[in-house]
Amino acid sequence: MPAHVQKEAPDFTADAVVGEEFQQIKLSDYRGKKYVVLFFYPLDFTFVCPTEIVAFSDRIKDFHDRGAEVLGCSVDSKFSHLAWVQSPREKGGLGGLSYPLVSDLTKKISADYGVLLDGGIALRGTFVIDLKGVVRAITIHDLPIGRSVDETLRVLDALQYSETHQGEVCPAGWTKGGATIKAGVKESKAYFEKAAKK
Repeated sequence: MPAHVQKEAPDFTADAVVGEEFQQIKLSDYRGKKYVVLFFYPLDFTFVCPTEIVAFSDRIKDFHDRGAEVLGCSVDSKFSHLAWVQSPREKGGLGGLSYPLVSDLTKKISADYGVLLDGGIALRGTFVIDLKGVVRAITIHDLPIGRSVDETLRVLDALQYSETHQGEVCPAGWTKGGATIKAGVKESKAYFEKAAKK
């Protein structure tokens, strides 16, 4: 069964490019230590993919400030990942990277997360995994649609807020510091009355 919200994230051990070195990554090693944003993309050396990967890399401090690690994953080999990391940005390369790129050469990870297409590549799936190793949010885009790093950070903020403020929930478009809703029929009225006046 593929990954589902509120279920434990399928574990994996795989080769990855970290910096410009090969390392093995085990997802469960992050459990209890870091939130994980695991995202899948179709292929190295393509067109939308480098824009997303670079966008995550350029914002890595924002993820680390929230106690989160980012992992990118595609069905390419670790050698292809390394060549792409070493290629300059002005030529469609990544020009260095500040988080691991996981190699899913067997396609098992992509299949376990429900993003593998019949053609053998992954959709643009993003999975936000909490400290317990549970999937808390899933977003999947079709191949031509790039994802938003800002939205991924917003979802991570909302998850972390809801974990530390029991009984409160985050409304549509909520951002850090915004009004939340007390989850109860009577308690929620204050939020709705205020929102209706805007």
